[in-house]
Amino acid sequence: MNLESQPETQKTLVVATSNPGKLEEMEAYLGDLGWELQLKPPEIDVEETGETFMENAVLKASEVAIATGQWAIADDSGLAVDALDGSPGIFSARYGATDPERIERLLFELGSELNREAQFVCAIAIARPDGSIALQAEGICPGRILHRPRGNNGFGYDPIFYHTEQRQSFAEMDPETKKRLSHRGLAFKILLPELATLDFS
Repeated sequence: MNLESQPETQKTLVVATSNPGKLEEMEAYLGDLGWELQLKPPEIDVEETGETFMENAVLKASEVAIATGQWAIADDSGLAVDALDGSPGIFSARYGATDPERIERLLFELGSELNREAQFVCAIAIARPDGSIALQAEGICPGRILHRPRGNNGFGYDPIFYHTEQRQSFAEMDPETKKRLSHRGLAFKILLPELATLDFS
């Protein structure tokens, strides 16, 4: 379908982030399905006060939708390590100032612990222009924490998160493999069929 000649089919989603990288991630899953994705206006700053990934995703999607008067999508994701009682959890992005610092802190706190089980979690919420939540989904990818980083791809905790079935760290995977196996990929696998049923009018 030629969307340029069928403008009425264009649907807009405001992505509840100021990060262009996050916008690109969303486009990788939604870009071929007829949605135009836009970054939220920088003046809209949503405080993440939720106690779970889903609570934060819902909060961000709802507040951005209300502020812009448009449909909005938000995600909240992070790493939960069993031996650290689920930490860093919702504080994954705030565990250090940089990715290397966050990895260093996590490996230090885990130390020589034999239980290296962990999971990446991604919660996604889509809100209507009035702020009500239309859809939500959560993807969970189990794995293990390596003793040292491996691989040069990805970002965040990818170099130390080992996917047991794939036998690679996230940072060793090619982009398409990670897209399919990751927590975000699993969440979108749940979400995409439901997206097709939404009434954007």
